[in-house]
Amino acid sequence: MSSLRNHNLEPIISSVVVACICILVVFGVMIGLQNNAQVYAQSIENNSTLSVSGTATMKTDPDRVTVSFGVETTNTTASSALRSNSEITNKLVYVLRAAGVQENETSTSSFVITPNYNYSESGTVGNITGYTITNSVRIESSNINNISRWIDIAISTGANRVDSIYFSVSNRKLDDIKNNLLNDAINNAKSKADTAASILGLKVIGVGSIKLNEFEPLPPIPQPYLAEKSLAAAADSSPLSTPILTGMQEVTTQISIVFLLGN
Repeated sequence: MSSLRNHNLEPIISSVVVACICILVVFGVMIGLQNNAQVYAQSIENNSTLSVSGTATMKTDPDRVTVSFGVETTNTTASSALRSNSEITNKLVYVLRAAGVQENETSTSSFVITPNYNYSESGTVGNITGYTITNSVRIESSNINNISRWIDIAISTGANRVDSIYFSVSNRKLDDIKNNLLNDAINNAKSKADTAASILGLKVIGVGSIKLNEFEPLPPIPQPYLAEKSLAAAADSSPLSTPILTGMQEVTTQISIVFLLGN
């Protein structure tokens, strides 16, 4: 009977021993992590720190264009103004498709119906004299070499507003220049840190922390609104294609590094 009891107790004793060993191992790991954290904290406390910002900038050719054409019509009734506006806008979309603008590159950016009033000499609002309807079609495309031709086609079709046009850098192109910008920004920060440490009679011996800001192209500058008379005069004065200059886009990034200084 005694032998049987001992046999039954063996698994229990083994489980208790294993559990004790696991507790000791976990406790040891926690102590080790705590000691490592203390060593890291002491390494920072025992050395001076220097916070430096590094900047890198690169100019690149834009590879995307966004342009907004407007069709503006006025008539004595809203329905008449809408009818003529819809005819011109539908024709505009059709000819742009034929010129190579893809369906997924076009959208309506705004549609506005505005009543027109007559005003007395004292400035009092009088009766409604008519309605003005503006329908704007926006194109976002990577075919920036076609933008001059698309503008000429839009104006000749009946568009009488170009509300905005600007060029930008696509995310795909930004990804291609990120590594170069990051490398230059780090080198810029390190150079500043080395110079400051040298003046203080110290040297950079390590890095405490790094904070990387997002890569951002500078916002594009939209072209100003072009009035209907200006567009008509430009279209009649010269058969040449409308000159559109893409310019250069500036992409910049900034990185903040805390350096450890020592003797």
